[in-house]
Amino acid sequence: MADKRDYYEVLGLHKGASESEIKKAFRKKAMQYHPDKNPGDKKAEEAFKEVNEAYSILSDSEKKERYDRFGHAGVDPNAGFGGGGGGGFGGVEFDFGDLGDIFGSFFGGGMGGMGGGSARRRNMPRKGQNLQVSLHLTFNEAAFGVTKKVKLKKMAECSACHGTGAANGTAKSTCRACGGSGQVQTQQNTPFGAFSSINTCSACHGTGEVIDTPCKDCGGSGRTRVESTIPVEIPAGIDDGMAITIPGEGEPGTNGGPPGDLYVIVSVAKHQLFTRKGDDLWLEIPITFDQAALGTTITVPTLSEKVQYKVPAGTQPDTVFRLKGKGVKHLRGNKYGHLFVKVKLEVPTKLTSDQKKALKDMASKVGPEAYARRKSFSDAVKELFS
Repeated sequence: MADKRDYYEVLGLHKGASESEIKKAFRKKAMQYHPDKNPGDKKAEEAFKEVNEAYSILSDSEKKERYDRFGHAGVDPNAGFGGGGGGGFGGVEFDFGDLGDIFGSFFGGGMGGMGGGSARRRNMPRKGQNLQVSLHLTFNEAAFGVTKKVKLKKMAECSACHGTGAANGTAKSTCRACGGSGQVQTQQNTPFGAFSSINTCSACHGTGEVIDTPCKDCGGSGRTRVESTIPVEIPAGIDDGMAITIPGEGEPGTNGGPPGDLYVIVSVAKHQLFTRKGDDLWLEIPITFDQAALGTTITVPTLSEKVQYKVPAGTQPDTVFRLKGKGVKHLRGNKYGHLFVKVKLEVPTKLTSDQKKALKDMASKVGPEAYARRKSFSDAVKELFS
């Protein structure tokens, strides 16, 4: 575990971060390292996995508490830390099972009478593993919301044995090697004296039960891999890289524990006209010189309709106009962003001789005094070299 980074550091947080801060940091990091945004980038792929691992621990209140107390050892199923409260030792609390596992790391087993913790933890209900899928959306689907269906393969309770792992008509039996305790005890001599070593029973793997006639469909595991189609409600206003959590659609739990959750990471396609910035939309519309000089009414497309907008006379290039409430719906609440329209002055490139003559005539009639900025610049140049 020495090579693992601190989970808070992975998400860019400080210890003690709130649930909302953890979720917000996860979304940001997941969007940064998402495989769709970093195709073929192995480092980004590893970072993405690291982010998901960190979130799976810190988003679970029970695992987060153990991690805050014991670090990585507290959430490592092989480390033996249970986070119990049997007594104090150097400012850190351990239960009897913890002490047995610690001594077991030196002597190959636990202290006599102190090995029950591991077996109890193995038989405790455990939440199933969380799953993650990617979902591609069009620009409008993300803006207006949509119901999509995602397909994924996951483990599910075997329908033949109903999760017991035993063939139909049979049942699990008490393990004869350990008598149902899930542990076997041996005596061991060490430099510190004789210790009664308690180890997990290898026959039943600590469960206390064995399957004499395994189910043919699942091979005794109690689970089979199935393909599921799950409807996903996409809320209006969701943005690229955001995640939707669907509780209970992950892998099934063990020992009666709840199933994990499903995280749907969305990626949103670009729009041919609009650029999205938060809930606001940006749009560039070309106008001609005469439209900018004299003013005009232009047709502005929005996500749902066309609107007319009056461009005032004397509009300068790159002027930005705002159309209130014509952006994207806010993800929470009934507010909408705005549509910002930037006018781009288009200069003609292919002119006939008559068109060139007309422009020269116009320029001579308009005169330099009509161009305030040009006149100001010319005056400044004259003053500079006078």
